Amino acid sequence: MIKRIVKLTFQPDKVAEFLLIFHERKAQIRAFDGCLYLELLQEHPDGSVLFTVSHWRDQAALNTYRNSDFFKEVWPKTKALFAGKPEAWSLDSLAVVSNKNEK
Repeated sequence: MIKRIVKLTFQPDKVAEFLLIFHERKAQIRAFDGCLYLELLQEHPDGSVLFTVSHWRDQAALNTYRNSDFFKEVWPKTKALFAGKPEAWSLDSLAVVSNKNEK
């Protein structure tokens, strides 16, 4: 499984527009073959930096999504709202700690 974190820095007055884009399309992203999980996080206190966290079955599924017509339609609309260059990481999980008493 691949965990993907993407940091998106928006123009402050464009955050609401991005949130609308995301909420209108999140079900389609979650339904994409190989997408196991999708979450949107917002940095505090600024609020103009958001992170998408997604889990993908494998790198091939992520690549298929990133090369899809759906992504090619949504990404330019999102990019137009940025105040900075996006950053992305694809990660493999090495350990999961689910309880603060667990070591």
